[in-house]
Amino acid sequence: MAGNKQFENGDWVQGRSREGELIHGFIETLGKNQDLIRVNVVESDNEKTVGKSIWIPSKWTEKLPDLEISNESHLLALIDLALLSKDETWFMELSGKLESIKIHPQLKAEKSLSTVESNRIANLDLNL
Repeated sequence: MAGNKQFENGDWVQGRSREGELIHGFIETLGKNQDLIRVNVVESDNEKTVGKSIWIPSKWTEKLPDLEISNESHLLALIDLALLSKDETWFMELSGKLESIKIHPQLKAEKSLSTVESNRIANLDLNL
């Protein structure tokens, strides 16, 4: 999983802990030279690790790509996570996205329509 990568606070990563556990979480703190990172574990194959912050070597992790979330229910779940992690900046960003979805419901409807149109079975049902 090693590679020349630049980490930032808030980046989502996956990797292994010092004990070999699979982890998925976000970076809270970067060590000097980014050799060590402190990860808030959101998912793990060891349930006792979930919700804890652990230090791990950055070479044991992989930065995950940023995702564009425009689904209201997903945004609400992420807002809950931002509140739990006390990340005010992320909370404000997510709240802004949620507000834009509520202000422009036609964008949400257009995305839903395009999904239905691309599904052949849905088109068959509409033509009956």
